[in-house]
Amino acid sequence: MFKYSFEKLDVWQESRCFVQEIYSITSQFPDSEKYGLINQIRRAAISISSNIAEGSSRNTSKDQAHFYIMAYSSCIEIINQIILAFDLQYINDETYINTRTKLEKITNQINALKNSLSR
Repeated sequence: MFKYSFEKLDVWQESRCFVQEIYSITSQFPDSEKYGLINQIRRAAISISSNIAEGSSRNTSKDQAHFYIMAYSSCIEIINQIILAFDLQYINDETYINTRTKLEKITNQINALKNSLSR
């Protein structure tokens, strides 16, 4: 089976696994958050891998960078949302720290990918 270039990127693979983790974490949130925080966090997590994939298909470095910046912004959005989830006591210390650590790795990889475009 043919693999697209984005499928070979470590950052895309990491972000894909991250989506699964976010779904698992948010499945523990109260039902009252189904259309609020759960939906927001899940959409932002999906956006990371989607923007990396779409950016990799663009022809110009400027276009690619635009999508990588959007993926990075989705990471920042999730950091805000997990802070809120922690404040609301939907997640514990361990989940909060693990999620932030994974996001830090993904944001570093996105930055490296974006920076590689200018070389």
